[in-house]
This record gives sequence, structure tokens and C-alpha cells, in this order.
Amino acid sequence: MIKVVQDLEDRGIHLNSLRDQLDTSSAGGKALFHMMAVFAQFERDIISERTKAGLKAARARGHRGGRKPKINKQQLKAAKAMLADPTVTMQEVADTLHVSRATIYRALKREGDPARAKELKKVVEQRIERVGVAAHKPDEN
Repeated sequence: MIKVVQDLEDRGIHLNSLRDQLDTSSAGGKALFHMMAVFAQFERDIISERTKAGLKAARARGHRGGRKPKINKQQLKAAKAMLADPTVTMQEVADTLHVSRATIYRALKREGDPARAKELKKVVEQRIERVGVAAHKPDEN
């Protein structure tokens, strides 16, 4: 706000607020404007501090922010078991659990198993390639 008013003054334009009876063409008006800006910034800083303190207190009580995961530990365990079978695709697992493939990958990553998530992604891509190649081959019968 101060930068805008300063830019206007540099171009010879003064702010005159009819509602607040504020005129930046006078020394008193400039001082009042700057004091109002300081108090507005102070209020923003106080709100930010209170918000951070509230979030910290909530975490201390065990609350977590954000959206709840769509897949729980039992479902993730079931997904891992299903994916152990090389004939089961990631899409089939996702359909069974009523989630997207990306949700399963994120859950594996969140579970602290990013290597497993990458490994599964490669396996799925290889399966897709094999299925895609097999689908384009003509029958030899």
C-alpha cells in the first residue's frame, strides 16, 4: 500500500480519501496514512503468529492437518499382497480398492517405501508393454 501511494506521489498524484478524511498532500495526512499502514501490518503479523501457534498446539495434541488419506493401512497391506501376484495389474488393484493407481503409489511412498513404489511402477509399465505388444501380434493359428 505504501509503495502504491509512493509511486502515485512520484507522479504528482495525491491520495485523498473522502470516507476516512485522509489527504496525503499534507504532512499530517502522510503521517496518518503511514501509521495506519504500520498498524495494518502489525495486525497481519499478529494473526500469522496466532495461526502458527494454533497449528503447533494442534500438532502437539496429535492432530494432523490436511486431507485424510483415501487408503488405510489394511487396504495398503491388501494392495501389496495383490501386487505380489505378477498376473494382477495395478489397475485391477485400484479398481478393487475403489481408488486410483496414483493413490496406491502415493500410499506406498508415504509408507516409507518409495523404492517399492518405483519398482511397482516399472513392473506395471513392463506389463503394459507386454500386453500392448501381445495385443498387436497376429494369431499364429
